[in-house]
Amino acid sequence: MWSVILSYIPKWTILVQALLLVVIPLLLMALFGWIRKAIISGYALHPNQASPPIKEDSSESGPLTGRYDTDLSSVRAAIGYNADVRVREFTIRGTENRAAIVYVDGLSDVDIIDTHLITPLMIHGIPDTDQETALRSSDSLQKYIANRLLPVSKLNETSKLQELTRSVLIGQTALLVEGIQGVFLIGAAQGKVRNVEEPLSEALLRGPRIGFTEKLEDNMGLLRMQGQNESLIMSQFEVGNRVKKNMIVAYMQDIADPRLVDEVHSRIQRIDIDDPLESGYIEQLIEDNILSPFPQLQNTERPDRVIASLLEGRVAILLDGTPFALILPTTFSMLLQSPEDYYERWIPGSFVRILRFLAAMLALLAPALYISFISFHPGLIPTKLALSIIETRQGVPFPSIIEALIMEISIEILREAGIRLPKPIGPAMGIVGGLIIGDAAVNAGIVSPFLVIVVAVTAISSFTIPVYSAGITLRILRFAAMLIAGALGIYGVIMFFLLICCHLVRLKSFGVPYLNPLIPYRIIDWKDILIRAPLKVMKKRPYMLRPNDADRRN
Repeated sequence: MWSVILSYIPKWTILVQALLLVVIPLLLMALFGWIRKAIISGYALHPNQASPPIKEDSSESGPLTGRYDTDLSSVRAAIGYNADVRVREFTIRGTENRAAIVYVDGLSDVDIIDTHLITPLMIHGIPDTDQETALRSSDSLQKYIANRLLPVSKLNETSKLQELTRSVLIGQTALLVEGIQGVFLIGAAQGKVRNVEEPLSEALLRGPRIGFTEKLEDNMGLLRMQGQNESLIMSQFEVGNRVKKNMIVAYMQDIADPRLVDEVHSRIQRIDIDDPLESGYIEQLIEDNILSPFPQLQNTERPDRVIASLLEGRVAILLDGTPFALILPTTFSMLLQSPEDYYERWIPGSFVRILRFLAAMLALLAPALYISFISFHPGLIPTKLALSIIETRQGVPFPSIIEALIMEISIEILREAGIRLPKPIGPAMGIVGGLIIGDAAVNAGIVSPFLVIVVAVTAISSFTIPVYSAGITLRILRFAAMLIAGALGIYGVIMFFLLICCHLVRLKSFGVPYLNPLIPYRIIDWKDILIRAPLKVMKKRPYMLRPNDADRRN
């Protein structure tokens, strides 16, 4: 009897593996939860702790006095020490009032300054018939200059030295006039920007050949040109404490959920950073889960992709100084979709999308499955294939996990080197380097030829991911899957995949479940996930976004 019972008791190695399968995931989840709480709690001040007040320099934040010599001296003291700041003094014709133009050489348009500022003030001036009216008071002179002598479209007035300094340093031109308290700010900025070109990170065979640039005004124009609709709203924000940058929140007023728009505005207003250099800063500051490896906002350089998302009820964020716009909320299926899926007919578009999902699975799990089968479960491999693999591994001194790590790390280094190298030699270096290293490693007996095939298929599959940030996520998780496969075999790979699924089920992007519409289950939105249904069938916008207008045909 006891012999029968003992025969059903698994060996101690299987017991250890089963124990690890239960304990390790629980420890990892507890550790990540503790780290997340520690980080989040670190952002908040103690209830009894207040941030110290910031003392502002009165010389830089005080108002302008209206006395020409005093104000000009204050301006010179505030920004005049910069080598690129120019100050041009002159006298307005027809009056005895002195004036000064302050601008930054290289940012301001000198032609506009000469044609629309200096020429009207110095050459034309105030006619004799209008001198009595214009010089009656400083208010009359200020209105006369603004309404008759400054033929520019962007004109503001301010009496704060700090605002004058900030405006001049971002490309505007300041005009000080004797007898007027305050200055005129003329929008004559002309930064050096590149032309509208095809996006490098999202190349398509069929579709528009235009992409965003680093200039916010141009990006707004491209977006307005793509979405010619009066309901397209662009709300402007200013982010950054030391370096102020303009940001645009774009959405369709009659489609987007007002609660989503309010949530986006609320998170943007809570941004506290010196200088948001790129939209990636904004993405990290407003995402839901900072510990998740999956991107919770989608970045894109394509105006057509942004407009398509806005028409579904999503919100887009554009930041000055970067060509990458952010789309939110983001779901997992969006990371494997390309605009070209909709430009082709639905059958080829669906076929390519299914291939993309399969390639993502290969990019994530192919090396881990190789390690599991070779090291722990060779009996699951067909006999002829197993004999072939064993023959190719003759003489390899390393276990499968070590040789897989060697090849994968080499491929990642080559990929990174190909990106950093100059464009003419970058692609060639990546291809030739991979071939040379793979052939040399096989000839040296360090790795097996079958592993080279697995690594090559994995690398090629990772290139099919349309969103670069999603590809980075799969590359990181691939190494984690390889390590777990080297320790626990196929059981570890399955548990790792289940952990990823559990994380994705809990993950949200601005309140929208990351796996929506798979979880929560909504069959009506399945027309645009694994397959792309015909356009005639896709009559409704995604229900998960709760759009005000759910019908696409209106």
